[in-house]
Amino acid sequence: MPTMVTELLFRDDAYLRTAEARVTAVDERGIGLDRTIFYPLGGGQQGDTGALVRLGGERIAIADTRKGEALDSVVHIPAPGSPPLAVGEAVTLELDWDRRYALMRLHTALHVMSCVVVAPVTGGNIAPDKARLDFDIDMALLDAATIERETNAIIARAIATETVWITDEELDARPELVKTMSVQPPRGAGRVRLLRIPGVDLQPCGGTHVRNIAEIGAIRVLKIRSEGKRNRRVEIALA
Repeated sequence: MPTMVTELLFRDDAYLRTAEARVTAVDERGIGLDRTIFYPLGGGQQGDTGALVRLGGERIAIADTRKGEALDSVVHIPAPGSPPLAVGEAVTLELDWDRRYALMRLHTALHVMSCVVVAPVTGGNIAPDKARLDFDIDMALLDAATIERETNAIIARAIATETVWITDEELDARPELVKTMSVQPPRGAGRVRLLRIPGVDLQPCGGTHVRNIAEIGAIRVLKIRSEGKRNRRVEIALA
């Protein structure tokens, strides 16, 4: 697929459910568009699903979304057996909103929880039904009831989230902002996107988040378990 840059509409407005776009590429990997509301798999967050709707009303189901080879390029993966689209064709994008909103709520919840469990983050994953973070911490320091109570107490403060951009050089000068050992912030564009929860958290993140942490609602800790020598996994779900 040609390495064509995609305008990432979700980056400025994660609440967009539909948008108009034009097909820029089609090959065995999937479909390229000039702009998209579909978040591609990355940073532990699953790729979006939904549909592309042709002018005549025919729907092409999108089963997954992945990053392309170029920075800020996105590949939309159609469901098997979908009819082919033509380069230059206009389509309407329709996001599977319920699934995306669950991802947004859980992703933001992990940011809050990472400020309750103060330890290096060694991994993470966000699915629509549950999410988890792995920490480099002694198992004896993790208590499910405490994590759940303190995370929910912060969520109840109903703080508005903010998107902040800093330069690569500014991030290099503040390495303490990078909590995640397993995934480094994307570089090369000259600037890095951060999520700020005032008084709670500030860290690089390219994912989708809710506008106010109150939208998360209460969370519950599903389990805590050891996942190797340096990984203690805390798994949560929306209550």
